[in-house]
Amino acid sequence: MSQQNSASRWSDLRLRLISAAIIVPVAALCILAGGLAYRGMILLVSLGLVYEAMAMAGLRWGRGALKWRGWLLLAWPLAALLAAMKGEWRVAFALVFAAGIFGAAQWACVAVAALGGLSLFWLREPPYGAILVLFVVAVVIASDSGAYLAGRVFGGAKLAPRISPGKTRSGAVGGLIAAGLVGMLVVLSSGIGSPLGGLIWGMILGFASQSGDLAESAAKRRVGIKDSGKLIPGHGGLLDRFDGLLAAAPLAALVSLCVPEQIFWNATPHDIFAALTHFFVSSSASSH
Repeated sequence: MSQQNSASRWSDLRLRLISAAIIVPVAALCILAGGLAYRGMILLVSLGLVYEAMAMAGLRWGRGALKWRGWLLLAWPLAALLAAMKGEWRVAFALVFAAGIFGAAQWACVAVAALGGLSLFWLREPPYGAILVLFVVAVVIASDSGAYLAGRVFGGAKLAPRISPGKTRSGAVGGLIAAGLVGMLVVLSSGIGSPLGGLIWGMILGFASQSGDLAESAAKRRVGIKDSGKLIPGHGGLLDRFDGLLAAAPLAALVSLCVPEQIFWNATPHDIFAALTHFFVSSSASSH
């Protein structure tokens, strides 16, 4: 490998590290503080996410009625999040699905931002909610960083060359291993739950994170852009940075719903199956 090729592999590392050094401490402080600091962070990020998603979908602000339509789309996920802050979770989810009246592309823009934000709100609700959110965020960062480092060190076969030519299979494996190890480390540090559960669910959420990353890459390739924005040096836009979290957080929140009496990384397949079976049986009984 030539020195030029080696340097190009690591060309964006400095910017990524600088961005992470700013974002991670601020986000961690907001997560630990909870309350308005945490909710305000989620609201602001959700606003930026839906704005970027609208741009990726080719939606323009326009004038007159179209301009008001754009503002309404921006406000829609915020309305859902504000409803959740008041404890009106059914209203929040109803608003998310009601956004379909704008059209499929517009609904996707709203859903991406709102469902991610609602999931992070839900995970932070319990007394130990900060640990839940930190677990999810930590494994997503570990998956992304592990994949980045393993892919550049080992290289090898491409993971999905038609979707994201830069991603490798070695990077995907490295990301999953890193996510699992960091998940186990968070559990050991917190003293809450099973370290084995932290390892397993860390890898599962790492897989979800990588899937979200690939989904966003596919969306960008479809519209012919490299980055969703330019807000974060070394990463691109908010969607580029949080695509994995937007996939992992809803999964963690769903599992948490299945096991409300325990920490989600203690959940077993039997627990989840039993909870889903109870839900569908209850829904069927209530409809008759």
